[in-house]
Amino acid sequence: MADRSQQVWFITGASAGFGREITKAVLAAGGRVFATARHPADLADLAAGADGRLIAHSLDVTKRDEIHAAVAAANAAFGGIDVLVNNAGYGLIASVEEAHEADYARMFAVNLYGPLDLIRAILPGMRAQRRGWIVNISSIAGRTSVPGGAFYSASKYALEGLSDGLRMEVEPLGIGVTVVEPGAFRTDFAGRSLVIGPPGHPDYAATVGRFAEILPSYDGKQPGDPAKAAAAILAALDHDKPPRQLLLGSDALGSIEPIVQAQREEIDRWRTLSLGTDFTS
Repeated sequence: MADRSQQVWFITGASAGFGREITKAVLAAGGRVFATARHPADLADLAAGADGRLIAHSLDVTKRDEIHAAVAAANAAFGGIDVLVNNAGYGLIASVEEAHEADYARMFAVNLYGPLDLIRAILPGMRAQRRGWIVNISSIAGRTSVPGGAFYSASKYALEGLSDGLRMEVEPLGIGVTVVEPGAFRTDFAGRSLVIGPPGHPDYAATVGRFAEILPSYDGKQPGDPAKAAAAILAALDHDKPPRQLLLGSDALGSIEPIVQAQREEIDRWRTLSLGTDFTS
């Protein structure tokens, strides 16, 4: 990508976790950041030492009017956007049968429709300048799931599918798309950013209930370092061919590699049946 000092990054959920660490890494490399958060005052410490290279802006990604206002403000302040990082998001633990509709609808609004609306708002500018990069923060949950995590995984699977199709549309225009798939990192995901549904039916106690107990107790003990994740994302984008999907963390590799192998084995096992469904000539 271009020299970092010439880049403008638009980052959502920038007040904590990956968003904050990516913001810090870009600033340290000399870049400029339009950092958005529901509480932009949480970024005051970073703005104070950024010499005008950081603008903190209020944004609720579920509100389309705020998205368009933020994109317009970023363009007015910095003259364009080079990198969009869709980072804002959170998790939900609840069974498919018993989850409250309001809970999963709100999560989809943040995890999927917010990124979609931002992409649609920012793409006209990227198309006009014939360059740009879109980074969608997904999860290993975008490739696999756990009991109680079906809705969260569904939001991330959808984000990954959106990213794949989008990539094919915009690559000829000089715009790239990378999906980041972290494992467990010491962010707020298992803490304040996690919604746990109401106690469920005893039939789900050993699956959904057990996972709902375990995940919060893991908060602060995750193996992943968010600052190292931010550095890895910047390093990947600096490569002459950035990845389409970037796994982050030893646990991410440890869980996804066996899944990919098992998928390959299952494809081979059912190959004859799969090939036998075409019309015969």
